[in-house]
Amino acid sequence: MRQAAVITAMTRVKICCIRSIEEACLAVRLGAAAVGLVSEMPSGPGAIPEALIAEIAATVPPAVATFLLTSRTDPVEIIAQQRRCRVNTVQICDSLPRGAHMELRESLPGVSLVQVVHVNGEESVAEALGVAREVDALLLDSGNRSLPVKELGGTGRTHDWLLSVRIVNESPVPVFLAGGLSPANVGEAIRAVRPFGVDLCTGVRTAGALDEQKLSRFMAGVAASA
Repeated sequence: MRQAAVITAMTRVKICCIRSIEEACLAVRLGAAAVGLVSEMPSGPGAIPEALIAEIAATVPPAVATFLLTSRTDPVEIIAQQRRCRVNTVQICDSLPRGAHMELRESLPGVSLVQVVHVNGEESVAEALGVAREVDALLLDSGNRSLPVKELGGTGRTHDWLLSVRIVNESPVPVFLAGGLSPANVGEAIRAVRPFGVDLCTGVRTAGALDEQKLSRFMAGVAASA
């Protein structure tokens, strides 16, 4: 029953790497259900200062989720970040030590927790399903935590969607699909994986700026796949 409900519902869209109030307004106007605000990362695009994250988050309508993307792994530091940025969702881009999610839950009531899982092989399925009950949603991306400089998102690469399908089918919480999505492939991705939502950054940008025409085409592709 859960999977049937996902298939018939409109796929949520999260536009990440938002860099200004103007970009946030554009994303919301074109139908984004969430905007991603990237704090300091070891690599990848879109990072902005925490003061700007807080400023942008304050302008986003309450019905639209504001995601703080964090590379921190110490729950005390993540809690402090959320309180500075005043977002309603924390996207955890790296793996956390045992017990950290519970500490975040206790200290941030009312704030949603989304755990990123970088899909690199069979072990990613077990990782995703193991952490799913500790968070409100999963986000499947195409980074690589094992590199000397970690890739925690924004790679522009797709991953093995067959593994993503298995996670979506077995997860007890909603799953977002990220990694290399664009107007050209979002319909195929949704039909193949049937995620709760899709998330992208570089696929709707031109010279680093959010591109209204690309975003419009992306949203049309999402709507056509419903």
